Amino acid sequence: MKQHRYRVTLEHLTDAAGVRSTHEPLQFEVGNHDDIIAIVRRMRSRGDFDEQSATAFAVGLKLFSEVMLEQKEHPLFAGFRPQFQQFMKELKKGPALPAEPKQL
Repeated sequence: MKQHRYRVTLEHLTDAAGVRSTHEPLQFEVGNHDDIIAIVRRMRSRGDFDEQSATAFAVGLKLFSEVMLEQKEHPLFAGFRPQFQQFMKELKKGPALPAEPKQL
């Protein structure tokens, strides 16, 4: 399968107490069948979350779902796959429309 290629870098800035981290950054390369940058843009424009949350959600979801797709026979995903597929269908429908104001 043709894939887009990405380099992901994760830097631990501070711990939960605000102390500067001494961890080395994690960096890895990964493929994905989707253009993750385009998906991040779409998630940001939906208005479900603030920009940072939309970015984290989209990147995390795409990285996770690609592993699940590539490892579809792994027993770890067996019970979760149907719910995940339903979740993705709901996500792809788009954001929920705000309720219409009640007429008096």
